[in-house]
Amino acid sequence: MAPIAKVGGLGDVLTGLARACLSRGHKVDIMLPFYECLQKQQVNELTLLTTFNSYHDGSWVPTNAYRGLVSGIPIIFIEPSNHFFKGQYVYGGPYNELEAYLFFSRACLEWMQVTGTQPDVIHIHEWQISALSMLYWDMYHYLSVQKPRIVLTIHNMEHYGECSQEQLNKCGLDGSMYATIDKAVDDRTIGHNPERLCLLKGGIVYSNAVVTVSPTYLRETLCSGWLASTLIRNREKYYGILNGIDTAMWNPATDIFLPAKFNAQRIEGKKICKLFVQRGLGLASEDIKSGYTASRVADKVPLVICITRLVAQKGLHLITHAIKKVEELGGQMIVLGKASDGRVEREFEALANVHNQGSSIRILLIYSEELSHMLYAAADMVLVPSIYEPCGLAQMIGMRYGAVPIVRKTGGLADTVFDMYDQPHADMANG
Repeated sequence: MAPIAKVGGLGDVLTGLARACLSRGHKVDIMLPFYECLQKQQVNELTLLTTFNSYHDGSWVPTNAYRGLVSGIPIIFIEPSNHFFKGQYVYGGPYNELEAYLFFSRACLEWMQVTGTQPDVIHIHEWQISALSMLYWDMYHYLSVQKPRIVLTIHNMEHYGECSQEQLNKCGLDGSMYATIDKAVDDRTIGHNPERLCLLKGGIVYSNAVVTVSPTYLRETLCSGWLASTLIRNREKYYGILNGIDTAMWNPATDIFLPAKFNAQRIEGKKICKLFVQRGLGLASEDIKSGYTASRVADKVPLVICITRLVAQKGLHLITHAIKKVEELGGQMIVLGKASDGRVEREFEALANVHNQGSSIRILLIYSEELSHMLYAAADMVLVPSIYEPCGLAQMIGMRYGAVPIVRKTGGLADTVFDMYDQPHADMANG
């Protein structure tokens, strides 16, 4: 969840969706693990709500539930007394991640039962919380939590949540009961020894509705990937709904991170933002002494930005090609992102060592919410060359800040960016 525990676009979507629902008068609570790395200084009114016990691997684990406010959204933080969710990062901590999210899935339902909470809808996301749907319909619905219906949103079909039957047993379910084609068996392992379960598949089967984040990605997932057969069997409850951005948080007319504000009618502030970033990163023209002339020259040099997680899905080879091409053509380019894979990190560190001393390319291997806002405001073009992209937010944010998106036609990028050379849709052209 942005900004306290953000890893990619899911964090922005979760925050934006919650704020949108609240603005329409709905009651919303987000339930989140109390990650040790969570930016607690950004949580307001943090108080202990209750202490309860939740089951894991044959014992009941004392667990705290806290309430706080983030960006005006009520959050319930679940903190087990064991080692789960400890460490410096949201993902990749020094604990078994799958077992931790199985625990969290049950702890959320246990908290609802203990407190008598009966939401109309429980909205779960990705494989990490998919087991909640199985726990709900096969356990807690027969206890006292009987009102809710379950919606699963899949933001990226690449991550499945592979799980052994023994691991599923640890949350109190009988793993062997789910090892069937119509429940949660991993189709890729049928006939193998041992067969494996897939939490995302179980979530698809057990949820009342399944949503993915763009109409085009829905069509792509029905035609490719081993989960296609499960999605086809559940087609009547599978929907493609395009993600959006929070236009209050991403607004160049009010953005607190910008050195100058602007909008479509008053664009002068965007030029100031561009010059601010160019000078701050040492990209402004160095060979022209006059400040006024330098500003005019720097403004005319096209600035391309790419803000992304540095993973294969995002088209790493196309990003590196773009860096070389932009430099050859006399433009400027800034890449902002982090790599989780050591090999990719070393590759981009080497590129940074080559390019960051020059005057046209900057490769910044960091995460910075403040800098990302400034880069969008400064950009002439936003590059999103994803190999596949369930939705993508960078292209939407870029357009919101007056930049032209350059994207591959895939997934949600195909639903939001329309080629200027596409004659049948010339009136919608935006990239």
